[in-house]
Amino acid sequence: MADRMTVLLVDDHPVVRQGLRVLLEVNDGIDVTGEAADGEQALALAAGLVPDVILLDLKLPGMDGITVLRELRKRGLPSRVLVLTSGNDPAQVSLALRSGASGFLYKDVDPDALVRAIRAVNDGNMLLGPGAAGSLVPSGGAAPGTGPWWPGRPPGWGGLESLTAREREVLGQIAHGLSNREIARQLNVSEKTVKTHVSSVLAKLGVQDRTQAALYAVRHAGRD
Repeated sequence: MADRMTVLLVDDHPVVRQGLRVLLEVNDGIDVTGEAADGEQALALAAGLVPDVILLDLKLPGMDGITVLRELRKRGLPSRVLVLTSGNDPAQVSLALRSGASGFLYKDVDPDALVRAIRAVNDGNMLLGPGAAGSLVPSGGAAPGTGPWWPGRPPGWGGLESLTAREREVLGQIAHGLSNREIARQLNVSEKTVKTHVSSVLAKLGVQDRTQAALYAVRHAGRD
């Protein structure tokens, strides 16, 4: 059980929390250990449960999500926070990151991409969804994963240069069409370890699936 990821859901809509719980708990290795409907409850549960990842809506009654982020950091709580919210206010993205968020997604995210994002954030990566990432790109700048780093760009995300040596190996095997099981056999590691590397590769490159990762590898071979 020690290697299972624990997640705290923070959203004021019960139907949203229920849907997220169902989505996450069908995935191996993820346990939803608590649900909070407002900021005060979120802080209390975060302190008591110390989840690995907090999935946080910014629009909460009373104490909003930004205040929750600041309080989590102020209190020294170690949970990593992935913001999952509605709306498209670009200012909220940078404000959330400055307040301690490890990632930012909008609620129209694909369910599989959300699960990958949670795993990536838990692995220590900084992750932004396409809409959120676009709000941080300067006018005329390159989109994440397609060009050089821009000032203030979150560390550990974007481009082949952000991958570890082992992640590059995994990406190379993906580009050759190997499955996780085949990659595990090639690298002499467990399939679970490969899954973790694949999630990290997808997150860092800002792509949605293995096919896009393979295309990225082919198009950028020799550039980074």
